[in-house]
Amino acid sequence: MTDSRIAKAQLGTGGPEVGVQGLGCMGMSFAYGPTDAEEARATLERALELGVTFYDTADAYGQGENEKFLAPFFGAHRDEVVIATKFALAIPPDDPTRRIIRNDAPYIRQAVEASLRRLDVEVIDLYYMHRRDVNIPIEETVGVMAELVREGKVKQLGLSEVTGGELRAAQAVHPIAAVQSEWSLFSRDIEAGVVPVARELGVTLVPYSPLGRGFLTGSFANAEKDLTAGDFRRQQPRFTGDNAAANAALLEPVRAVAGAHDASVGQIALAWVHQQAAVHGLPVVPIPGTRRRTRVEENTAAARIELSEADLAALEPIAAKVAGDRYGDMTFTSAGRE
Repeated sequence: MTDSRIAKAQLGTGGPEVGVQGLGCMGMSFAYGPTDAEEARATLERALELGVTFYDTADAYGQGENEKFLAPFFGAHRDEVVIATKFALAIPPDDPTRRIIRNDAPYIRQAVEASLRRLDVEVIDLYYMHRRDVNIPIEETVGVMAELVREGKVKQLGLSEVTGGELRAAQAVHPIAAVQSEWSLFSRDIEAGVVPVARELGVTLVPYSPLGRGFLTGSFANAEKDLTAGDFRRQQPRFTGDNAAANAALLEPVRAVAGAHDASVGQIALAWVHQQAAVHGLPVVPIPGTRRRTRVEENTAAARIELSEADLAALEPIAAKVAGDRYGDMTFTSAGRE
């Protein structure tokens, strides 16, 4: 292994080893405004060179277009990569603020077949329930997912935005390899319930938006002023109006730590997430999203930054001061169920 390649972590009990940092691929074709497809494809290749082997997508990203975009890369490197995709969340193209959640058996079976076709693979390495339909017992949903494993369509199962109790109930039906939830300097609610259960059950934590959708890199300060009209961050409470100004001020201690490490603000934010593996005693594989080679190089370098106790203490108060919810509609997250 060269110095530029990241370390590895295990994906669930008995699962494959993956790079300790994955790549969130949503923004390559969805949600974050215009993209350069050629640069995005080059970013996928560069990530693999740096030891990133875990790639995250979902059927909801661009109505399946994100899966289609990734298929040629996956086909060229099938034995080198671990593919994660998801079902359960639909975003109507005429109303990007609306979410439709389905966990019923017919929908799951339809969704997995569609994802297999779009990805052009015979089996999905990690298949997530993207969001929970509270009207269907989670044991029932995971039971259908377990059938997909037995049928050879899926290798491992994952859950996204669940509570600790829901994770425990799911695990009683079939082993869960990974839980994906938002976890960052700005979002730490999962530490109370989900993280302890995941540690107990041998489940890997996969933090999404570990860079606060780019806000923690300092790349924008106010979504309404700094981002294009098609960018969904313009609809998120933390990044607009007075909330944006208040939250931008919270980056000052991150900048101070970054200066001491000769690192970027984003690298310190990512290093903090990586360090939670040692703090909480479980595998943590964050999936920062990017569509640029320079950014994936910067992000993977953050996996080698070790923060001191003083650094961690300086960053500790930030989350409690964040203004605004993660989404305008929090009902489709686990926040109200924990």
